[in-house]
Amino acid sequence: MAKSCKGLAMELVKCLSESDCVKVDKRSYRECAGEKVPSIPSECVGLRETYFNCKRGQACYTGNLILVDMRARIRGNKGMASSDDPEVVERKYRKEEKKEDEHEEKEGFIEKVKDFIHDIGEKIEEAIGFGKPTADVTGVHLPSINLHKAEIVIDVLIKNPNPIPIPLVDIDYLIESDGRKLVSGLIPDAGTVHAHGSETVKIPVTLIYDDIKNTYHDIKPGSIIPYRIRVALIVDVPIFGRLTLPLEKTGEIPIPYKPDVDIEKIRFEKFSFEETTANLHLKLENKNDFDLGLNALDYEIWLSDVSIGTAELTKSTKIEKNGISKMEIPITFRPKDFGSALWDMIRGRGIGYTMKGNIDVDTPFGNMKLPISKEGGTTRLKKGKNGEDDDDDVDED
Repeated sequence: MAKSCKGLAMELVKCLSESDCVKVDKRSYRECAGEKVPSIPSECVGLRETYFNCKRGQACYTGNLILVDMRARIRGNKGMASSDDPEVVERKYRKEEKKEDEHEEKEGFIEKVKDFIHDIGEKIEEAIGFGKPTADVTGVHLPSINLHKAEIVIDVLIKNPNPIPIPLVDIDYLIESDGRKLVSGLIPDAGTVHAHGSETVKIPVTLIYDDIKNTYHDIKPGSIIPYRIRVALIVDVPIFGRLTLPLEKTGEIPIPYKPDVDIEKIRFEKFSFEETTANLHLKLENKNDFDLGLNALDYEIWLSDVSIGTAELTKSTKIEKNGISKMEIPITFRPKDFGSALWDMIRGRGIGYTMKGNIDVDTPFGNMKLPISKEGGTTRLKKGKNGEDDDDDVDED
């Protein structure tokens, strides 16, 4: 194909890419190439007819101007068989031209163009060389995860080898575990991939744990389940029409469970009615099938329904999966605020407590902030003896 026709083909495709037929009606370039005004602009119709003439050797494209070669209508296309008798050749083509004009008057020029457009896709493909886009899942992230839901972001890299932008019509996604659907959805009109460029499309997905646990009763809190992500990208490419690019990615995701917390005892170092300094002996039990790296702990504690205040602890420690970790936290409170419960504390009797707060932990799946709570527990005040810690003083709930 002549270079001039390639330029026309390029202009035609660009024009069609901006038409309502492609952008609004979501039809393929092949279909829209045969439409009329107003489905496609009159500019596209003119380019289509000029491209048709160019293919017949009767027009050329210079980049700014479209030139019509009137001599070609007399001589015919270049490259055809010639005769030693120019007069015979000229008379022959004049007769053919006359028959062609009669046919055009009868059938209409547009109808003939439509016959030509039947394979316009292949012709433009030869001229420009369109290619199929490629796509790949480059990452799966968990920007937020807690006891109720997991926010998942799927990164999909799409590469467009073509000289014009291609619309990303739809994104269809499905997340399943062992063949069972966890969540699915459709994202329409997901954007455009630039010409000769690449685009990373982010697909946000939310997993609601209650929905999963209510549907599949064998999925327990604290467990790790396998997942398979299936993504279908639907793009509209000239020549090829609408293509579906299937993608898959596998991995694991947790169903987190909050740790259990207990105040085993409160061992005071300095006791007075006005102010007592003591250490809380905490026990944290990790009921998950994955390790927790404790970064921080913030909490509020009530003894006998009296708040002894809030505090934050920034102490790093590792709680093994399905394991127990113990720690000491310093506190200061005023025993005289406890009223009659003070005598129970002095006599070493059990005292009720409530503790609520959050722990900030690192996991193999990212950072989590998990709640901790204990209501209706019972603990005792113990006096420190030369720094010793009597094992028989462990509290009872």
